[in-house]
Amino acid sequence: MAESAFQLVSEIGTQLGRQTRSGKDSLLKLLKQAANALSEIEQPSTSEAARKLEAIKNLEVSTKPLRKAIVHGLLQHKDKEVRLLVAICISEIFRVMAPEPPFEDKYLRDIFKLIVSIFAELADTASPHFSRRVKILETIARCKCCVIMLDIDCNDLVLETFNTFFSVVRENHQRSLINHIISIMTHIINEEASQTLLDVILRKLVKDGKGAPCASYQLAVSIIQNCAEKLEPFICGFLTNCILDRDAVENELKEFYHEIIFQIFQCAPQMLLAVIPNLTHELLTDQVDVRIKAVNLVGKLFALPKRHVAQHYRDLFLEFLKRFSDKSVEVRVSALQCVKAFYMASPFGTESHEVITALEDRLLDFDDKVRTQAVIVACDLARSNLKFVPPKLISQTSERLRDKKIIVRKKAFHKLIEVYRDYCNKCSEGHMTISDHFEQIPCKILMLCFDKDCKEFRSQNMELVLAEDLFPVLLSVAERTRHWIHLFSLFTPLHVKALNSVLSQKRRLQKEMQSYLALREKEKETSSEEMQKRIKTSFMKMAALFPDPSKAEDSFHKLNQMKDNNVFNSLALLLDELKIADAQTIRDKFLKTVGDRHPHFEFLSSLSSKCSHNIFGSEHIQCILEHLSDNRYGTKLLEASSAKLLLAIISIFPSLLRGSEAQLRMLIEENRKINDKLIEVLAKAAPHISVKLSDIYPILERVCREGSRIEAKFSVAAIAAFGGVSEQFIFSKLCKDLVVSLHAGQNIPTVLQSLGCVAQYSVSAFEAQDGEITSYIYEKIFRVDSSDNINSYNDASGCTSSCKLKIYGLKTLVKRFLPHRGTHARRQIDELLDILSNMLQKGDAFDGIITCENDKAHMRLAAAKSVLQLSRRWDLHISPEIFRFTILVAKDSSLFVRRLFLDKMHKLLKEHVIPSRYACAFALGTSDCPKDLQDDSFKYMAEFIKEYSREARIRQSSSVQGGAITDYPAYIVVFLIYFLAHDTGFPSENCPEEEIYAQFCSPLFNLLEALVNATVVDGDMDLVNDALLLLLSIFRAIKKAEDVVDARNTPRLHIIADFGFSFLKSLNHNDASSAHAPALILLPSSFFRAYSGCLNQSPFNDCFIKKPITALPKRGRKCQEDNTKLAIIESNTLYLASSEKVDLSTTEVETRKNMRQDITVGHRQKQGVSSESVRLRECSINHQHSASKKSKRVLEKEPLSSCDSVTRLSLAESHISVQTLERDALSLKENVRASSNVVSDPPKYSKAEAKDTCSLNESNNKSETLIGQRIKVLSPIDRCFYSAVVDGYNSQNNTHKITYDSGEVEVLSLESESWETISNSLLVEREVVLAESNSFQLQHRGLKGTIGTSGGAAATQQQKVLPSEECGKLSNRTDLLPAKVKRGRKASKDTSASEVINLHEDAVAKRTRRKKI
Repeated sequence: MAESAFQLVSEIGTQLGRQTRSGKDSLLKLLKQAANALSEIEQPSTSEAARKLEAIKNLEVSTKPLRKAIVHGLLQHKDKEVRLLVAICISEIFRVMAPEPPFEDKYLRDIFKLIVSIFAELADTASPHFSRRVKILETIARCKCCVIMLDIDCNDLVLETFNTFFSVVRENHQRSLINHIISIMTHIINEEASQTLLDVILRKLVKDGKGAPCASYQLAVSIIQNCAEKLEPFICGFLTNCILDRDAVENELKEFYHEIIFQIFQCAPQMLLAVIPNLTHELLTDQVDVRIKAVNLVGKLFALPKRHVAQHYRDLFLEFLKRFSDKSVEVRVSALQCVKAFYMASPFGTESHEVITALEDRLLDFDDKVRTQAVIVACDLARSNLKFVPPKLISQTSERLRDKKIIVRKKAFHKLIEVYRDYCNKCSEGHMTISDHFEQIPCKILMLCFDKDCKEFRSQNMELVLAEDLFPVLLSVAERTRHWIHLFSLFTPLHVKALNSVLSQKRRLQKEMQSYLALREKEKETSSEEMQKRIKTSFMKMAALFPDPSKAEDSFHKLNQMKDNNVFNSLALLLDELKIADAQTIRDKFLKTVGDRHPHFEFLSSLSSKCSHNIFGSEHIQCILEHLSDNRYGTKLLEASSAKLLLAIISIFPSLLRGSEAQLRMLIEENRKINDKLIEVLAKAAPHISVKLSDIYPILERVCREGSRIEAKFSVAAIAAFGGVSEQFIFSKLCKDLVVSLHAGQNIPTVLQSLGCVAQYSVSAFEAQDGEITSYIYEKIFRVDSSDNINSYNDASGCTSSCKLKIYGLKTLVKRFLPHRGTHARRQIDELLDILSNMLQKGDAFDGIITCENDKAHMRLAAAKSVLQLSRRWDLHISPEIFRFTILVAKDSSLFVRRLFLDKMHKLLKEHVIPSRYACAFALGTSDCPKDLQDDSFKYMAEFIKEYSREARIRQSSSVQGGAITDYPAYIVVFLIYFLAHDTGFPSENCPEEEIYAQFCSPLFNLLEALVNATVVDGDMDLVNDALLLLLSIFRAIKKAEDVVDARNTPRLHIIADFGFSFLKSLNHNDASSAHAPALILLPSSFFRAYSGCLNQSPFNDCFIKKPITALPKRGRKCQEDNTKLAIIESNTLYLASSEKVDLSTTEVETRKNMRQDITVGHRQKQGVSSESVRLRECSINHQHSASKKSKRVLEKEPLSSCDSVTRLSLAESHISVQTLERDALSLKENVRASSNVVSDPPKYSKAEAKDTCSLNESNNKSETLIGQRIKVLSPIDRCFYSAVVDGYNSQNNTHKITYDSGEVEVLSLESESWETISNSLLVEREVVLAESNSFQLQHRGLKGTIGTSGGAAATQQQKVLPSEECGKLSNRTDLLPAKVKRGRKASKDTSASEVINLHEDAVAKRTRRKKI
C-alpha cells in the first residue's frame, strides 16, 4: 500500500509539473488524489537507522516532483479551493517528512503565508471546507512546524499568525481546535518569547476582558497560563516600569497596565509576586489620578474570591486602608467604592472587619460627597447580605438621616428605605427575624419630620412615605402590624410626637374635606357669598397640609369647578371607608376613571391618598387586638408597645375601633397590666363606637374603686365620654359610692384619684360630697404622723405610705380647682393655699405633725407641683410668699426633690401651661448644685429663653394678638431679684468679701449671661438687643421701687439691681446702647410699689459693686465675649427701642442725679395709672398719626400677665380721678380735674409760654447765623462736652444738623440742649418740656409695647389742653423709634430718642456721647 502511495504521489507530482495550463477541475482532481495518497503515508517508524534513512530517502524521492510542482507554480495559484488542497498537501508533506523541513528556506516564507491565510478562514464554521482547514491546523500543530518561522526570521509571519488566531477563535469552536491553536502559539513562545508577542496577548487580555469573557480573551489567558515562565520576565519588567516611571515607557499598553495587572493576577498570580508590592508606591504618590487608579486596582485584587490577597500582601492592605482617610475626596470615594466587593469576598475575615471600620469612619467624613458615598456603599452592602451585615454599620448609617447636608440626608433616606423594604420581605419569607437594628431605620426616618430645611421630610410628605414607600407593596397588613408593634417598643416621646403630627395632619384634611363636600352640597341648593368664603377658607386649610400650599390651593379651586360628581362621590367613599384594602380598591378605580392624562391627575392622586386610610386601617386595629388576645409575644415589652400603638391610632382615628368593641371589652375585663392604656383607648373612642354606657359602666365603676390610680383616671374619663344626658346622675352615684369606699378604707389611693377626676368632670356632683371628702382628707390623712407608718416605707417612691397618701389627698384637693370643659369652680382657694404654704415651709399640712425629713422633702415637692398646677388658673391668688417658697424648692436640701421639681417645671413651661415667671427657678439650679443638675438647669434655661423670646416677638408683631414687655423671658429677672432679696442667705451689710456676693448673686449672673448670649437664640442679635434693653430698664425700675411685702428688703432689691447692671456692663465692655431702653416698665404690684421715700445712696461704692463681677467663675464668659459682646453697636435699630451708643461706665449712682426712670405699678383690682410724668425731648422722627389708635388696639388686646399685677394702660385710663392720682402719683404736686390729662407741675408756664416752648418760635436769622460755627454740646450721661460743627439748619422744625469731630451726625434742637460756642465759651442751656396727653406706642420691627405718658404745661389747677395744631406738632415728636440706619452710614436726622424724667428739678436731656475732648 505504501509503495503504491509513493508511486502515486510521484506520478501526480510529475503530472502537475508537466501541466502548464491545465484546467481547474483537472488540477483539483490531481491535488485531491495527491492529498489522499499523502494521508496514507506514515512517517518512517522503524527503529533501524539504515531502514529509516532508506525510508526517508524514498519519501524525498517520491514527494520531490510534487514539492517541486508546489513551489514552482501552485503556491501562487489564485483559486481558493486549489490553494486549500495545496495547503493540505504541504501539511501532509511536513508531517511525513518531519522533523526535517521538506522545502528549502527560500520557499518556506511563501508556504507559511499560505498556511496562515488558510488559518484566517477558520472563523467560517459553516463553510464546506471547514473540516479540511481544521485538519491542516491539527497537522501543523502536531508537527510543530510553525517554529520554523522563527528559524527563518519570519517574525512578521509569527506576529500575523498570533493576530490571526485571536481574530478567528470563536466560542463555538470545538475544544480540540482551540487546543491546537494554543499548542501552536505556546510552542512559538516557548521557543522564542518576545515583547512584541506579549503585547499582542496583553492587548487581547485588556480589550476583550472588559465585557463578558470572549474566546480571544480566554485564548490569551490560556497562553499566559501555559507560558508563564517564559513571559514572566517580560510582564514584570513592563509592569514595574509602568508603576515606577510610566512616562518613560514607550508602549501604548502603558495606559492599561492596571487592568493588565488585574487580569494577569486572576489567571497567573504567581507571575506578579514581584509586581504587586510595588503598588504601594502608587498609593503613596502625590498624583491624585494615579492614587485613584491604584486604589481601584488594589480594591479589585482584594475582592478576588478565595485568593486572600489582603492577607498575603499585608503592607499593601494597610496602605490601602489609609486611603480611606486620604486628603483627596476623590481618593476616599474610590476607596469606598471597593468596600462592598471586598467584604463580600471574605465577610468574616479580619481584614473585612477593618474595612468596615474604615467605612463607618467615612460616614462621619467632613466632606458631604464622601459621606454620601459611604451611605450608598453601606446600604448596598446591607442589601447584599442582610443577615451578616454589622448592626453598628446600620445604626451609624441611619444617623446620616440627621446629617447637616440635605443631599446626604436625602440619599440616606432613599437608600435606607430600600434596605428596610428588603428586610421586611426577608422577615415575611421567614429568612430573618425582626431586628431592632433594622427597626431603627423607620424610627430615624420619622424624626425627619422635625427637619425644617428640607420640604421632602416635612410631615406633609412623610404621610406618603409611611403609606406607600416604607413597606413593600405586597406586604400584608398583619406583617406591617408586626413591624409597627416592634417600632413602638423602640419609640421615644419624640417619635410618638412625629407620628402624631403626620396622622393629625391626615385627620385634619379628612375632616376638612368632609366639611367641604357638605358645603358643596349646600351650595347647590343655596349659594351665597358667605358660603363661598367658607369654601375658600376650607381650601386654604387643606392646602396648608400639602407640600406646596399655593399650588394645592389653586388645584382645589379648579377641583371645585369640576362638574363630574363621580369625582366627589369617590372622594366621599374614600373618606368613609375604614379598611385599607377596600380603600385602595376604591382609589385605584377612581384614578383609572380619571386617567393619567387628566390635567389634575397628579393632584387628585395626592388628594385621594390623603383621603384614604392607607397608613392605618381597621385591619390594623383587629390585628393588634388579636395579638393582645393571643398573647403571641409573651413579653411585657411588646404587649405594652401593642397597647401604645393602639392608643396612638385611636387617638387620631377613633372610628377605626368600630367592629372591634367586643374584643376590646374582653381585654379590659381580663384586668391586664395594660388596662390603663386599653381604658384610655375606650375613652378616646367612646363617641365614635356603638357601645352603651350601661354595658360598660360596671367594669369602669369597679376599676374606679379597685384598679390602679392611672386606670381610675381614664375610667372616669371614659364614663364622662359615654355619659351624655345621664352624665350628672351617673357621676353623682359614682361619687357617693366612692365616698363610701373612702370611709371603708378600701384602696384609698385609687378612690382619691377617682374623686379628684370626678371633681374635674362634674363640679356639681363633687360639691354635693365636698365637705365630707375634704374633712376626711384633713382629719384622716393630713393629721396622721409618719411615725405611725414608719414600717410601711415605700421603696419605689422613696417615702412612707402615709406620706404617699397625703400627696394623693393633696392632689384630690387641687383637682377641685381645676375642672375640665371650661367649668369654673365656685370655691374659696385661700384655705388650700394656706395648706400649700405650710407644706412648702414645714413639710406638712398642719403644725404638730411628726414627719421624717424624707417625707417632708416629698411633701414640699408635691406642694410645689400643686402650686404650679394651680397657677394655670389661679395665679392671681398666689401670693409672693407662696411663689417664693415654691421657687425655693429649686434649692431644696434634697437633690432628688430639686431634680424632679426642675424637670416638672421644664415640662410645664414647654407646654406653656404655667406663667413664665416660674422659670426663674432654673437660674437657682445653675448654682450650688451637682454638675449634672447644673448642666440640666443651664439647658432648661437656654431652651426657655430661646422659645419664649421668639414667641414674644411673634406676639408683639401680631396685629391680632398684641403683646406686652412681660412676654419676654428677660422679665423673669424681676422675680429672681425679688426672690434673692428675700433669701435668708443674703450677705450682711458688714460682709466685705466680694466672693460671697458673687456666689450669692450667681443665679442672677447666670441668667443674665444666658439672656444676652447670642448662641442661645441661634445668633439672633435682635433678640439679644431686646433682652439687653429690657434688662437695663428693669434694673432702673427696680431701683425706683420698694418691696410691697417687707419694705426693709428694699435696699436689697437696689443692691441686687446694681450688681445686675454692673454685670451687664462687664459683659458688654461698655458697648451697650441704653439711652432708649423701654421708657416704662410694668412691675407686678403684688411684689413692688413705687418708692415713696428718698433714693438713698447705695451702701456700697462703685468699686465694691464691680468686685463680685471679677470674682465670678469663668463659665461661658469667653464664649460670651467671642460670640456676642452683646453686639448692640452692630445695629442702630433695636427691637424694644432704637438708640445710640452709651458708655455704661457712668453708673446708676451718677446718672440718678440727672434722670429718673418712670415705673408704673399695677394692682389686682383695676386702679389708676401711676402718674409720674414722663417728658420727652423733641425728636425729629415723624410720629405716625395712627399711633394712638394702634396703642389702644394693642392695650385692649393685651392678655392678663403671668405676674397678675401689670397695670393695664388704655386711652380711657389717661382720664383718672383726683383721688386715684393722689394715691398713685409719684411726682404730681397738684390735683387736676378728673377729666383732665395728667400733667407735670414744675416748671410752670402759661398757655402761651407752653405754646411758644413747644414750637420753639425763634428768629430764623439768629439760628442760621450758627451755621459753620464750632460748638461744644454737653452730654448729660457723662457730663462731658463734645466738639462739633453746625452744618445746617431746618427752619420748619427748628433743628440744627450737628457733625461731631468723631464723624457722627445728629439733628438737634439746640434750644433743648446745653451747648456753647468754642470761640466765646458761652454756655447756652435751655429746658424744653413737651406736653403730650396721648399714649404713645413703643414699636419697632415687630415689637409693640404700649406706654402711657403724661405731660403738658399747667399754670393753674384748671384743665389745660394744647391746641390741636400744637398737639399735632407734639405727636410728631413722641415716636421713640427712628428709622433703621445702617451701621457706618452718616445719619441725616437724629437716630435716637432721648427721654426727660421729671425729678422736681430742671429737665435734662439724656443722650449718648462717647468721645471726650
